[in-house]
Amino acid sequence: MAGIINRRDLEFQLFEVLDTESLTSRPRYAEHSKETFLAVLDTAEAMATEKFAPHNRKADEHEPTFDGSSVSMIPEVREALKAFCDAGFIAAAHDFERGGMQLPVVMTQASFSLFKSANVGTAAYPFLTIGNANVIHRFGNEAQHRKYLEPLLAGRFFGTMALTEPQAGSSLSDITTSATPNPDGSYSLSGNKIFISAGDHDLSENIIHLVLAKIPGGPPGVKGISLFIVPKFRVNDDGTLGQRNDVTLTGLIHKMGYRGTTSTMLAFGENGQCIGELVGEAHKGLSYMFHMMNEARIGVGMGAVMLGYRGYLASLDYAKERPQGRAPTNKNPAEPQVPIIEHADVRRMLLAQKAYVEGGYALCLYCARLVDETRVGEAEAAAEAGLLLDLLTPIAKSWPSQWCLEANSLAIQIHGGYGYTREYPVEQFYRDNRLNPIHEGTHGIQALDLLGRKAVMNEGAAMKLFAVEVQKTIAEAKADPALAGYAAELGSALGEVATTLQTLAPVLASNPTLALANAVLFLEAFGHTVLAWIWLRQTLAAQRGLQTGAATDADFYRGKLAACRWFYRWELPKTRQWHELLRSLDDTTLTMPPESF
Repeated sequence: MAGIINRRDLEFQLFEVLDTESLTSRPRYAEHSKETFLAVLDTAEAMATEKFAPHNRKADEHEPTFDGSSVSMIPEVREALKAFCDAGFIAAAHDFERGGMQLPVVMTQASFSLFKSANVGTAAYPFLTIGNANVIHRFGNEAQHRKYLEPLLAGRFFGTMALTEPQAGSSLSDITTSATPNPDGSYSLSGNKIFISAGDHDLSENIIHLVLAKIPGGPPGVKGISLFIVPKFRVNDDGTLGQRNDVTLTGLIHKMGYRGTTSTMLAFGENGQCIGELVGEAHKGLSYMFHMMNEARIGVGMGAVMLGYRGYLASLDYAKERPQGRAPTNKNPAEPQVPIIEHADVRRMLLAQKAYVEGGYALCLYCARLVDETRVGEAEAAAEAGLLLDLLTPIAKSWPSQWCLEANSLAIQIHGGYGYTREYPVEQFYRDNRLNPIHEGTHGIQALDLLGRKAVMNEGAAMKLFAVEVQKTIAEAKADPALAGYAAELGSALGEVATTLQTLAPVLASNPTLALANAVLFLEAFGHTVLAWIWLRQTLAAQRGLQTGAATDADFYRGKLAACRWFYRWELPKTRQWHELLRSLDDTTLTMPPESF
């Protein structure tokens, strides 16, 4: 069975591309070293391999069930999550004083990527819990920290976020869940939520829901949304569990993939007894929840990467081992068949997967590194990192969700007919990954966010900063004759993005419907440009490695150079036609009447 990661690639990304070791010079991370970082990765890889990966298929074949009163699932899920919590991974990024490891975010993301690769369904429970805890840590009060944050970080409680409602979908301004103030300062909630991942289970002592709701009399639309802590079991002030809260599981949703994670329909306050606590200030709930959602969006991108990575590694192993056919120049049937990796088209599909998954991995880890800079960098550097992170978050979520899913499709193709059967794992990786272009904001929503807000906010400040960063990489690459051509191509692609924005910006102001009609194409064009930059960054590090690294790493570094070449030859040129279409302000989708479909 193929492994869950190419460990050499992970260490390359962390220490040769991102220089993660330099973070140990910051006071917050001063007690760490490269050795402690490697030890964390060792622990995560061993636990993911031994506790998470073995039941990945079983959890898919035996998804959770609901008998009308309780949820049941295979016992291996609880065992794996207990090991995860006991090892301290939920609190890994938090202060030592809170029982955390005080690790950089780039290291917690790197270590958690191994669990996602091993078993994305089981990994979803701590993934949501970590995000939930981070929101309460940042916006909750001290009493809420004691009652909810501490048991969340200890792994005694698990968490969710409850946004979506049946009638509203992604249009959060249309939610109707209400929160009525009580004399004691609590709130009574009433409403229904749907597609709530990990919304019910028996894996922890309690489940803490972060629920978006509207306080009667508040402003209309999104400006009237508040955020509430709503536990499955009420929590007393001394931390003990009280009576069952009025949160009812009304049913499980059965999914194409990602089956190990319960997807739930929840009713709040059917009996008028659902009690919640306001987080922060009233009517600011959406901004608080976006703290979790933006973190989740990068996490979704990472999950998409890891599922693509698993498929790539599986198809690579298969291609090396599966004999079939002969070279086009060999017509002798008496000659032995060759491994299919000898065929050019199979190498094409492997190169595409390598470019997608290793590029996506580098992008998501780079975004995690930006989070660290926002937290421990000097004021100006922190502000710039935050601006870049805002711009790149839609790309980190959507680009891997699209192209690492394509990698899964190619992995099936390499397996041939076997890939479409349940005897091989690649079909499950595809099914699991198909969710990622949908949840935490669909492809189209990310595109609207990118073009309608992020690319033009503050007179294009984020795009200008991105261009400065890209130009630094271009200047470095120009100094190497072997990479100067890539530098020129990346500079041209960056110029295309700027020209397209010059065309679209005034139309955004005068006719936003027309300007945003093809926003997905801008997301893809800009995304490919970002990934071309990410690949050139990797290639610069690989060139340094070839010059100074161990001879045993030469094949690894040459693989990076080949994948970069493939991306610049096969993928980046596509953006020119995309930009032409964007600048033409094509209105085909707008002029097609619904009745003509």
